[in-house]
Amino acid sequence: MKWVLATVRHETNTFSPLPTELCDFSRGTGIDAPLYGDAARAAIEGTNTPINGFLDVAKKAKAEIVVPIYGNAAPSGKVTDAAFDHMTEVICNAVGEGCDAVFLDLHGAMVSDSHDDAEGELLARVRAVQPDVPIAVALDFHTNPSDRMLDNMTTVAVYRTYPHIDMRETGTRAGQVMWRALKGEINPVIHWGRKPMLTHMLKQTPSMQPMKDIMDRAIQAEADGEVALASVLGGFPLADIPHVGVSAFVVTDGNDPAGPALVDELLGMAWDRRADFVYEIEPMAASIAHAKTLTEKPVVLADHGDNTGAGGNVDVMAALEEVMRQGLTNVVAGTFWDPITVAQMIDAGIGAEVTLQLGGRTDMPALNLKGKPLEVSGRVSAITDGVFTITGPMNTGSRADLGRTAVLDTGDIEIFVSEKRFEPIDAGMFAHAGIDPTQKDFVLVKSRQHFRAGFEDWAAHIVMVAGPGVCSSDYSLFPFKNLARPIYPLDEM
Repeated sequence: MKWVLATVRHETNTFSPLPTELCDFSRGTGIDAPLYGDAARAAIEGTNTPINGFLDVAKKAKAEIVVPIYGNAAPSGKVTDAAFDHMTEVICNAVGEGCDAVFLDLHGAMVSDSHDDAEGELLARVRAVQPDVPIAVALDFHTNPSDRMLDNMTTVAVYRTYPHIDMRETGTRAGQVMWRALKGEINPVIHWGRKPMLTHMLKQTPSMQPMKDIMDRAIQAEADGEVALASVLGGFPLADIPHVGVSAFVVTDGNDPAGPALVDELLGMAWDRRADFVYEIEPMAASIAHAKTLTEKPVVLADHGDNTGAGGNVDVMAALEEVMRQGLTNVVAGTFWDPITVAQMIDAGIGAEVTLQLGGRTDMPALNLKGKPLEVSGRVSAITDGVFTITGPMNTGSRADLGRTAVLDTGDIEIFVSEKRFEPIDAGMFAHAGIDPTQKDFVLVKSRQHFRAGFEDWAAHIVMVAGPGVCSSDYSLFPFKNLARPIYPLDEM
């Protein structure tokens, strides 16, 4: 029995000015490229990833395991056709050599230059190679699903956390149902639906209301055996494509009416609470001023307008500039993406006093925003290779590679700068450079929710900071042209 396991994962912000090349599918690989074959399998062993959940099931099934590719890119702009076609071809070639099942670790919100529904296209190409091969898929909670995507799956499971700390578990859930199907114990049938809701990502978290009750119902239905698998998906709103919205997937044994009934129930719960999924924005200056009044420390400031994890540039300096203007002290801030500044600090050397033009190197034409550097002066206090192992609950065991990094100490603020974009999901980002964020009064990060995985347990307070950028929390700023209309809350419904 031969199983093909593969990862191609990307969340596409169609408003991002940063194209996604093949070299960007390198998160956790240690090289500027995806991993293939034995190297791919070695990299996923022991990690909190969906493909490792598949691997767990494959080992128990004593299957022959083929891992043709592991490609995972940070959220950014559209994937180039060359990258998409290459990765899809690698998977199709492996399937074409013969296999009994395919297990795909995908995101569900990937858009390529030629395909608004990139996962649907990938799955259709795999299906064309072996029309009858069973295909199990693990998807991100922020999937934007389509008929084409679902029509080419045999079974599917979705992350049920945000931050996504159940990635391995999700692969295991999908894999176990597939293994039961291969043994003839279950005939999986997928039921799904979608509501026209552009929910705010800060309101989607399944551990918080309004999503909590909805996700709890899905989890309970699966645990009680009402259905084989049940998932609610918040969707990824920063994609100007037709198939965006809140959705639900349910897998049953055969065409059980419990499936569509549960889909309708879950989506009805979401629609009834649609007003609760709208995020009320507070001006950035007011949020930072409020943070100054908090006596318990540390205070984590989350700049979610330039969030790596949703496609942000990570070089918008407005939040740091406001922190400096308001005179916050004992601060660590980062990471900021600026390879030029990193090189300048490395050339200057540890201990050097320098004045730098930091960040602001990327224009954002979709939102009519110009990059604006921030002049900063201080001492170069640390230089690293940017490599560490994630020990927190999200992507546990995976290799983080930020490229070379450098720290500028201004006296009041330690500014962490890296050659690569990285969302601070783990405090090891700072710790590997000799900085203990738990001893700071303020920790400024560029993140929307995933920072909670590595920072929430020890933060005295968390303050959300609505800075500018292509992940802005003000959806009225985005020039949507391709959404299926009407959609709430952009339209009255």
